Amino acid sequence: MSNYLPLKMAPENICILRLSALGDVSHTLAVVRAIQKAWPDTKITWICGKLEYKLLSSIVDINFIVFDKRAGWKEYFKLRRKLSGQRFDVLLQMQVAARANIVSALIKAKIRLGWDKARSRDFHQCFINHTIKQSRQQHQLQGFLAFARALGIGVEQPEWNWPITTAAREFVAKHVPDNKPVLLISPCSSHSLRNWSAKKYAEVADYAVNKLGMQVVLSGGLSELEKNMGEEIQHCMSTTVVNLIGKDTLQQSVALLHSADIVISPDSGPAHIADAVGTPVIGLYACTWSKRSGPYNSLDICVDKFEQAAEKYLHKAANELRWGTKIEQADVMELIEVNEVCQRLDRLV
Repeated sequence: MSNYLPLKMAPENICILRLSALGDVSHTLAVVRAIQKAWPDTKITWICGKLEYKLLSSIVDINFIVFDKRAGWKEYFKLRRKLSGQRFDVLLQMQVAARANIVSALIKAKIRLGWDKARSRDFHQCFINHTIKQSRQQHQLQGFLAFARALGIGVEQPEWNWPITTAAREFVAKHVPDNKPVLLISPCSSHSLRNWSAKKYAEVADYAVNKLGMQVVLSGGLSELEKNMGEEIQHCMSTTVVNLIGKDTLQQSVALLHSADIVISPDSGPAHIADAVGTPVIGLYACTWSKRSGPYNSLDICVDKFEQAAEKYLHKAANELRWGTKIEQADVMELIEVNEVCQRLDRLV
């Protein structure tokens, strides 16, 4: 096996290191599928986080190694034992955070491919010997696919082939009526400043029920922020909603996102997962720019106020800002108006 890229022949094995987060894990799966399509006999090992494995566990053609970041230093020794005696032809070091860089030091590989210098931090460049091609303004998903292209795989558009379990489908059938089109609202990002207001979500939900004859479903995790948001949306609505926030597992969430006709979400993992399973996503963006981090196949239906936010809060045009800049202001998401989201719904329905 050559130590140079692009590869002239399929490697025997590849290790992928991407611990988190849910949206980035979704992007990573597209890279895995590109590799499997080009080199079906190559064995793939993926080191991922504990929560992320719950999302990915239905995928049977990948060898997963779970790393629990909350377990402290003992988890690094545990991982070293698991990797003992293993050597990979290629390591795709797809995360630049310090924790991931330290983990990568435990992985023996001839080729260590990572991010370009502009997208690196925490001494990422010290842990790799090859980088992907630098790009000044690139959607995150295309940045991930650049790893496959660096290996010599000519992939342009993503494929995910995300399996959905029978049990997860049964959960959806039990909780979501199938006699109306479904609008699923996943209202929360892990970053609270990216979240829209409960009142505005409620107005859109009522519009979907009253004007478009839809069934509205709320979906989200177990955090108090998400539970409180769901309860507030429900309280502000004048119509009925199916509130499943905190009641579905990650596998069931994938099935919910797949079964929905339309998803509304801020910049979040569920927005990317819904995109991956083929559901149109009305992404809500102001704190971040959908051109960089929006649901890849639904960019044309996102409501994006990032450029307006750049002018208002930073007094600059969006194109003048460093790529990846976040405008973290308490009221930035209020730039998004209810009627703009309803117009997207009208267009899709």
